[in-house]
Amino acid sequence: MRNRRPAAGEKLTARTFLEPAAFLAPFLAGIIIFTLYPFINVLLISFKENYKMLTGDFASWGFNNYKVVINDPNFHNGLKNTAAYTIVVVPVATALSVLIATLLNSDVKLKGLFQTCYFLPMVTSITAVGLVWKWLYNYDYGIINFVITKLGGTAINWLNDPKYNLAALIIYGVWNMIPMTTILILSGFQNVNPQYAVAARVDGAKSGRIFFRITLPLLAPTIGLTLIINMIYASKVFSELFPLFNGNPGAAYNLYTVVYYLYDAFYVKWKLGRAAASAVVLFLIVFILTEIQLFLQRKWKNY
Repeated sequence: MRNRRPAAGEKLTARTFLEPAAFLAPFLAGIIIFTLYPFINVLLISFKENYKMLTGDFASWGFNNYKVVINDPNFHNGLKNTAAYTIVVVPVATALSVLIATLLNSDVKLKGLFQTCYFLPMVTSITAVGLVWKWLYNYDYGIINFVITKLGGTAINWLNDPKYNLAALIIYGVWNMIPMTTILILSGFQNVNPQYAVAARVDGAKSGRIFFRITLPLLAPTIGLTLIINMIYASKVFSELFPLFNGNPGAAYNLYTVVYYLYDAFYVKWKLGRAAASAVVLFLIVFILTEIQLFLQRKWKNY
């Protein structure tokens, strides 16, 4: 029998409340078990000094873990590298994705082949891809240095010279972020009414003017959402380090990121409270930046 909504002024019964609650229960249970409980647990552990995971014992409650993390040079290095990575990778990958999505959204030959090539990294293991990039960066026989030397430049020791490690990570990060970003931008193109462009062409507007005056403003909500997603993803950079630098944070341990610092504190040094504190600090930074982006996105709307 088809359910009906309670009419105006009609009292809610147990059935009208329990039926939607039953449908939502599995989803809510998953949120509580896999998101809410771990978040609260990490927050509590961050205030426990000398916390032991196996026994659950700890010395006392306090802010000592946060003091250690904030004053740790490796954490400062992680913040600096994560910020530099995010500031470069997010806008560059987003801009390239807008260009690629624009081309894929138009009627071009071999469109299916191009889509497959651009989206291939999404279905490939990041570790396997990282090993390929490690070969590309090889000083002696890597393709990148081969091209550089053929163009008259000097070969770069991307993976063993500390001053080039961040650049190598950023280039790999941009390439790795483009596929998902392109899909998001393409979904935004589906919401742009083509009649606007047709009307503009009838009035004599050229393609460049149509793109910057009509298409791009209409893509603003999608681009804003993409920037937020990419910023959150980039701030958690970690997996890319392992294949490139053999599990180390750079050739001279100069490429700590915040998440690598968390990993090192938890799995290597067994400083669980310190790891939890660094996770909370990262969460607060990302949360604040996300709120700022949402505020700027609301100001950005001009339609």
